[in-house]
Amino acid sequence: MQTAWATEARYRFPSVVGTGQVYMDNAGGSQTLDVVIDSITHYLSNTNVQLGTSYVVGQKSNELVAAGLLASAKFINADPGEVVLGSAATQLLHNLSSALKFPSGSEIIVSACDHETNVAPWLRLAENQGHTVKFWKPSPSHEWTLQLSDLEPLLSAKTAVVAFTACSNITGTIHDVKTYAEFIKEKYPDTLVAVDGVAYTPHRPIDVKALGVDFFVFSWYKVYGPHISLLYAAPRTQKYITPLTHFFNPTETLFDKLNLAGGNYELTASLPPLVYFLTPETWDGIKKQEEVLSKTFIDWVLSRSDVTLYGTKETSSDKRVPVLSFSVKGWGSRDLVEAVEKEDLKYGIRWGHVYAKRLVDLLGLEKPDEGIVRVSLLFYNTVEEVEGLIKVLDKVLGKK
Repeated sequence: MQTAWATEARYRFPSVVGTGQVYMDNAGGSQTLDVVIDSITHYLSNTNVQLGTSYVVGQKSNELVAAGLLASAKFINADPGEVVLGSAATQLLHNLSSALKFPSGSEIIVSACDHETNVAPWLRLAENQGHTVKFWKPSPSHEWTLQLSDLEPLLSAKTAVVAFTACSNITGTIHDVKTYAEFIKEKYPDTLVAVDGVAYTPHRPIDVKALGVDFFVFSWYKVYGPHISLLYAAPRTQKYITPLTHFFNPTETLFDKLNLAGGNYELTASLPPLVYFLTPETWDGIKKQEEVLSKTFIDWVLSRSDVTLYGTKETSSDKRVPVLSFSVKGWGSRDLVEAVEKEDLKYGIRWGHVYAKRLVDLLGLEKPDEGIVRVSLLFYNTVEEVEGLIKVLDKVLGKK
């Protein structure tokens, strides 16, 4: 049953209620909250000048952008000097990998479960510095979820970084980041833990200190906000990070070291009203609505013997988010999505490897080049919309 809170909150998203499109590709990017849109318009209309000036409008711009950085840090329980904003999570991690320097002969562990965002930068770092790379592969017997038993043999005293995702952008299954980080650091305290939170952060609140991670990255444009992203780095990582900025600029904070003048002013200034919206009550409402959405779709999957879901079949908000990827026996994923669109254009779903090609290559799909079909939902989606998509799928696929 649709929650009353979600029904009301849905109207805070103009594109959701005003276009007729049913947005079900939200893991690629959410729709934008009304106050974020208003803030961007206001900034460009009234305070659109270069930062660092002393005249009246310049001072106001300085204050608005600074407030955005402070709100970003507060959102994940970090200090302002521990975060930097940039155009995308991929760009931020590539900047980081260009700045990091590890001892000769180090080892880097990356996950085959991840979006390429949290793989390629580490591979590049290893290649440039001559380090060894090891892959932590997800287990098909555990519904393609990373297991600590598979990680343990890979760890050694030479492990500089373990990089993995908080939540796969294909399976939707939540990894217990805090437990994983504790496991790694109990064995090798100097090993750094780098977590991709892009697919997870739209669904749950983040506390980087409680999680015990060293790097954490996510994209605001997937958390109801503007097209800008955030990277956190724990204080103990600073000794490994060399500044990428001009020689005459400050180098004390992560922002100083990695900003590269890449933080968009109007987008940064729009973050405080978004953070204000994401209260504990909002997160509670999101979790409850997501459970309803996940259950509605997974119940349909379980009713059909020809549909394979990738990820946990549990619907609890503690176990998964409503990122639901599947394949259908006898169908290519592209063929199925195009058939759905032919039947009803309003449902926006997706096919492909969705930038997690290493995981898709492990799934044993009938048509691996077409990847999976992904239905990725957020709290502003309704049960009625999910049921509508199911009716279209049943019509396309035929009888159960």
